[in-house]
Amino acid sequence: MDFKSNIIVEKLPEHIAIIMDGNGRWAKKQGLMRVKGHEKGTKAVRETVEGCAELGVKNLTLYAFSTENWKRPKLEVQTLMRLLVSSLKGEIKTLQENKIKLQAIGCIENLPSKARKELNEVIEKTAHNDHMTLTLALSYGSREELIQTVKKISEKVKNNIIDSESIDESTINKHLYTRNLPDVDLMIRTSGEQRISNFLLWQMAYAELYFTDTLWPDFRKENLFEAIYEYQKRERRFGKTSEQL
Repeated sequence: MDFKSNIIVEKLPEHIAIIMDGNGRWAKKQGLMRVKGHEKGTKAVRETVEGCAELGVKNLTLYAFSTENWKRPKLEVQTLMRLLVSSLKGEIKTLQENKIKLQAIGCIENLPSKARKELNEVIEKTAHNDHMTLTLALSYGSREELIQTVKKISEKVKNNIIDSESIDESTINKHLYTRNLPDVDLMIRTSGEQRISNFLLWQMAYAELYFTDTLWPDFRKENLFEAIYEYQKRERRFGKTSEQL
């Protein structure tokens, strides 16, 4: 089936978030080291970004490295950081041609200085692009994000900048890493795992969840289009009944 031609452009998800899972298992199936899976996964990133740009998706967030990933073997972490730098250098042309703005969320200060430098350079070079926003979640954990949000709001309440009685959802949204992004409409996770793994917990309150057995290195535009096609078949009620929609 040609999923792309069956997608209704007017009903695209405004924000897609992806947990890119399965690099290690892909490598193991090929009899290769885990790091080879991460290297192969960079093609899936390119395909997904280009696919979103082709359709006109405005916001794409990729779970590139979690706070828990620091616990992985040292060689694997070093490889991931090296790939981050080389990928950013290699994709700057694609980002500019497609008018894609890059940004990052998470504890960016924990990244190696070389990775931070390259990341900041690409963020600056693409800052004025307005076709799509690509967000990399790096050294990111949703619980850590919420802890930092509570601390920021508490400090403002303490200094009488915010009245505690006026705190609502919009207050919290304004203090999250994702303050400039809309809530997630569609969350895709590859590799057959069916969990959220501490990713955008607040932002995915009403997201449609899509799980696929495809391992991330094998994920292509067609897989993305299929996920969006399935998303558009669902009825999003946001607590209402079907009759109220």
